[in-house]
Amino acid sequence: MTDHETIAVYDTRAGDYAKLEPSEAPSDTLAAFIKTLPDGARVLDLGCGPGSSARHMVRAGCVVDALDASAEMIELASSIDGVTARQASFDDISGAALYDGVWANFSLLHAARTDMPKHLAAIHTALKPGGLFHIAVKEGSGEGRDNLGRHYTYYTESGLTALLQTAGYSVGPYRRGRDKGLSGTDDNWISVTAHA
Repeated sequence: MTDHETIAVYDTRAGDYAKLEPSEAPSDTLAAFIKTLPDGARVLDLGCGPGSSARHMVRAGCVVDALDASAEMIELASSIDGVTARQASFDDISGAALYDGVWANFSLLHAARTDMPKHLAAIHTALKPGGLFHIAVKEGSGEGRDNLGRHYTYYTESGLTALLQTAGYSVGPYRRGRDKGLSGTDDNWISVTAHA
């Protein structure tokens, strides 16, 4: 189920969020993801936010479908040449063997833990065999709201690996970091690249 309080925060703060994301060059993680994709890859940017990652993927020659539950974020992403953006929730992931890659960068952490298995399964189905899946989440345990009211589910490396393997993914190397986000707090995060 979509968390309306979280979406309302992103609708209200879309412009502020867009300023947090680099526009000149992709992050090292995104650059590595793009490099691994085939030429002209079709990619789903799941929880695309203002479209910063989608912009870099389009510039690299990818065909990008961008989804986000926030209408304001979709308005920003839709203004980027070459990006097809539409308002949708994680429950709207459908289709089989459509994508060479799925980029879920700090988006699925807003889903309830009980819903994560079905979302990972739907993404696995939507990926072509061997397709690339990037997921980044905040590290920790439990679920809760931040000081802005956004819902978060926190994951450990072992917990996320177990979920991915159960959904049929081959799990690759993890990356770790610590950054300040929209809420102004420094948080530890983990990301991983997996294959369908």
